[in-house]
Amino acid sequence: MTSHIRKAAVLGSGVMGSKIAAHLANIGIQVLLLDIVPNKLTDVEEKQKLTFQDEPVRNRFANNALKRLLKEKPAPFTSKSNIHLIETGNLEDAVDKLAHADWIIEAVVEKLSVKQHIFELVDRHRRLGSIISSNTSGVSVEAMVAGRSPDFREHFLGTHFFNPPRYMKLLELIPTKYTNKDVLAFMKKFGEDVLGKGVVEAKDTPNFIANRIGTYGLLITIDEMIKGEFTIGEVDSITGTLIGRPKSATFRTLDVVGLDTFSYVAKNVYEKVEKEEKELFKIPSFMEDMIKRNWLGSKSSQGFYKKEGKEILQLNLESFSYEKVKKLTSSSIEAVKQQRQLTERLKTIVYSEDRVSVFLWKIISSTLLYCARLLHEIAHDLVSVDKAMKWGFGWELGPFEVWDAIGVDKAIKKMEADGQEVPVWIREMLEKGYDSFYKKEGDEHLFYHNGEYEKLVKNSKEMNLNILKGKNRVIKKNGGASLIDIGDEVALLEFHSKSNAIGFDIIQMINFTVDEIEGNYKGLVIGNKGKNFSVGANLGMILMEALDDNLFEIDFIVRKFQQAMMKIKYSPKPIVAAPFGMTLGGGAEICLPASRIQASSETYIGLVETGVGLIPGGGGNKELYMKCLNSIPHGVEFDLQTIANKVFETVATAKVSTSATEAKELYFLSERDQISINNDHLLYDAKQLVLSLYESGYNPPVRKKIPVVGETGYAAMLLGAQSMHLSGYISDYDFHIAKKLAYVIAGGKVPFGTEVDEQYLLDLEREAFLSLVVEAKTHARMQHMLTRGKPLRN
Repeated sequence: MTSHIRKAAVLGSGVMGSKIAAHLANIGIQVLLLDIVPNKLTDVEEKQKLTFQDEPVRNRFANNALKRLLKEKPAPFTSKSNIHLIETGNLEDAVDKLAHADWIIEAVVEKLSVKQHIFELVDRHRRLGSIISSNTSGVSVEAMVAGRSPDFREHFLGTHFFNPPRYMKLLELIPTKYTNKDVLAFMKKFGEDVLGKGVVEAKDTPNFIANRIGTYGLLITIDEMIKGEFTIGEVDSITGTLIGRPKSATFRTLDVVGLDTFSYVAKNVYEKVEKEEKELFKIPSFMEDMIKRNWLGSKSSQGFYKKEGKEILQLNLESFSYEKVKKLTSSSIEAVKQQRQLTERLKTIVYSEDRVSVFLWKIISSTLLYCARLLHEIAHDLVSVDKAMKWGFGWELGPFEVWDAIGVDKAIKKMEADGQEVPVWIREMLEKGYDSFYKKEGDEHLFYHNGEYEKLVKNSKEMNLNILKGKNRVIKKNGGASLIDIGDEVALLEFHSKSNAIGFDIIQMINFTVDEIEGNYKGLVIGNKGKNFSVGANLGMILMEALDDNLFEIDFIVRKFQQAMMKIKYSPKPIVAAPFGMTLGGGAEICLPASRIQASSETYIGLVETGVGLIPGGGGNKELYMKCLNSIPHGVEFDLQTIANKVFETVATAKVSTSATEAKELYFLSERDQISINNDHLLYDAKQLVLSLYESGYNPPVRKKIPVVGETGYAAMLLGAQSMHLSGYISDYDFHIAKKLAYVIAGGKVPFGTEVDEQYLLDLEREAFLSLVVEAKTHARMQHMLTRGKPLRN
């Protein structure tokens, strides 16, 4: 068996095949993308007088797939430059190249006969020991290997990626009875550590785990909607975040997935299950009608929803016309929305008796019972089912976690009162005195399995801050942050304010933290397990002080923030920032001066202050400018104006990276900074980086003066801004902000090439920030962002 995967081959360049190829390229794996040779020339090819012997024709399908990848949204590539890692070809001319692949992934049409034909070809040309897998979403994996060689069968399994592979966390592994256990173990570790996935082992059953349960859940919701006479918008208003499901809820999810895709998945189960279960997977007639009309959802611009101008309309299933979206409102819904904890919301909603509660109880209880009945058929344990639904369908809690949240015994009594049958194995669990599927004993988390509780084993790279806090590892905390001892003489500074917004309490904790690690620790990680690393400064607080004309207070806070950032930068101990998700404004300013950045692959970092009528005030302009300067190898000549222009453009237009890889291209990350593909491993990776820096004899950077472009550079940047202003790309107020920003980046009224101190640039930043924070148009922008969540162009 191969001990590593450096080269892969993807067979089939359709939607999934091409996106899997892109995801592999994102992590640095060389990919061979192959498809069949076309059997007909296009009009363009005929006009170019090409023949079936010409390479552009023979490789057309794979080549066109690459072109599509560059246009797709959301982007399959973390950087468009990754496309160079993908080589295209066809299954006739390039088949010999399969011998160089460590992993061969089949992603062709979902027909067993076609897959078997492909695998016969692969078996002849692959290298012994190479891994082969199918990205099937429902075809029997066992049936695919009929007639294949022993080595092929030992190295074969199903690898079911979810679409889009770059963003969806779930990877289902489906071994056959022939699959070598070492191959399965290797792919699980590779999937987690290298591909960055949440890996679940599934049994070879129709649609495996997540799609089987997810499809059932959607269909039962539709069934109960029709019985209860709810509208599409009403159902979506209560089946989303209210009950711990994605914001897209039921019908927006179906529109995103596509009705044709959903219908295929549902019919796949329908055709393969016993008669008793068949009716559960029969799609309703109105959905068949929608498919005939090509009302497939987002891909056809209309489905259950349709956009007309700026208005979103919902489909009326009786008239088949579109109407205004209706949402359910009631005192009980509003009361539940006020409860922050999902467990409390679920308990309240399922045990109430109004129309909404009855509807939600029916779909939740039916899904829980279906999971319980199906558990031993589709999965090896209940943990796999919970993980599959969280990672594959975005549920906040898996089905068995939901059951625990609402109380297993209480839920069963209500189910039985409704005339529903509870599986025997759950009854046996309760008879043994076990009243939950999960429990905690000391530091260990346990789950119910085969009549007993077993230890829940996690990847050693997953760091649980709540467990550490429970072990009295908190060194100090306040309302905005906690300093935690994470072992091996490394500390972690965790933000836990609302949206991890940076206020004075976090600034105070940063100052304390840097002093604390200097005397007692090897180094520090700045990171957390929130939804986002940090959305920036506490905008509401700044606006409140600005409206009260309390400029002294704002000046004081900005000075303190700048000083804290300089403490981070010049700390004698290594400090590693671990950003992920939204890392905006002040969140980016905390990362930029750190000794190193260990970023999650999905990090969206940017200095976005111009969107709220300000410029970065905590050293962001200076640090991004210095990162650009430091990226130039020693001794290489460079144009200082080009660097200033790049920083000016990035900050003025509030550019945000679409990935950590792109963050490097924008200079928010340097070449010395590192990227974690698996976000669950981010804090572990950051800790290892701290230890590596410490053991290698870390020394803080030497404070030195910075060359700036001065007055002539300011004029050059202003010229560019003026051009955007005259073309209508930016507003009058955007231009006003741009002038302030250009002055700061230029270093003020000094000659070109003058070397200035960091504090001088910080003072310029702060002065410009304060001059903008008092302006009415800035107040309007800040207010708009706080109330609408998007920038105002005024």
